[in-house]
Amino acid sequence: MSLSVNVLFVGDVVGLEATRYVCSRIPQLRREHGADLVVVNAENCAPTGLGMTVELVARLLESGADVITGGNHSWDSAESERALAHPLVLRPQNLEDGVPGRGVLHLTVGSEPVTVLNLADPACMRSVAAVRGKVFHHYRGWVEAERTGTVIVDFHGDNVIEKQIFAHAVDGEAAAVLGTHSHEATLPLHLLPGGTALVTDVGMTGPVGGVQGFSADLFVNALRSTGDHFGLGIPGVVEGRIALGAVLLEIEKGRTVGVSRLE
Repeated sequence: MSLSVNVLFVGDVVGLEATRYVCSRIPQLRREHGADLVVVNAENCAPTGLGMTVELVARLLESGADVITGGNHSWDSAESERALAHPLVLRPQNLEDGVPGRGVLHLTVGSEPVTVLNLADPACMRSVAAVRGKVFHHYRGWVEAERTGTVIVDFHGDNVIEKQIFAHAVDGEAAAVLGTHSHEATLPLHLLPGGTALVTDVGMTGPVGGVQGFSADLFVNALRSTGDHFGLGIPGVVEGRIALGAVLLEIEKGRTVGVSRLE
């Protein structure tokens, strides 16, 4: 294996403006930080904030993203299956056969073999009709996945404790376990004894001022009127300043030696 790989990982991109923002920043971030590999979670990149579109996935890849990862919203768009058919687009690996798409990707970065693995905890996948009854435990997904070289895991999940337990279980085997899904960046950047970086949630790349990048009003009205915050549907993407949720990993011989946040 080569001596080092620098990986830029961008958390949940929400909506059209955030996608444009990321596309404008990736080339500069690659140059400034010497990023050899750029991974972007884009399951919310569609203009509605739900799912992906073929066009926006193409824009992200053309801007310099190398891999697109997903999660529970990967099937929300009418174009989801077309987007998931792209060889550089991932969805959670821990799904039974027959679900469109793939959950693991093997690349060569420089002369270094790299595996990007997308996993999701069953809790966050519970409401996804497209994969109902086809989700199995994320650790089985890890065990069954073919992994070579430096391994980067996008762990899409609800529960902090499950992300932390999983990262300790694979410490020394994965270079990084990077949490997505909550859209709220966690402060600690852990470096485990075996060389696995753990970030419980990388955080949202999207407009601030709402609820996970969406307008708060409809959620609030639903909660007050029905007792169910989703009772009136999902609101549109909020307008506001775009925040970057991203981390940079410095990896040597398959183990992370440095992890930092980027803004």
